[in-house]
Amino acid sequence: MLKELIEFIAKALVDNPDEVQVSEVEGEQTSVIELKVAKEDLGKVIGKQGRTARAMRTLLGAASTKPASAPSWKSSSRRPWPQPPRLHPTSPL
Repeated sequence: MLKELIEFIAKALVDNPDEVQVSEVEGEQTSVIELKVAKEDLGKVIGKQGRTARAMRTLLGAASTKPASAPSWKSSSRRPWPQPPRLHPTSPL
């Protein structure tokens, strides 16, 4: 299910949807989903400052059926995905 979700989103974002390849390796506690796209489409999947990739990672976490599992994302470009910002609650004025 997660693999199909990422494939659907990626194909909607890129100019070359036929070159989108998604593979999934399931472990005991995590799943690794690898997304491969054409070189010219890599920026579209990453997005400005990694926002698109971060949003895809968020969707993976929300769609994950294993409550204890933490889905991982692996890029074929070997570029590290930016980590999402940590949000801190603000104190009332």
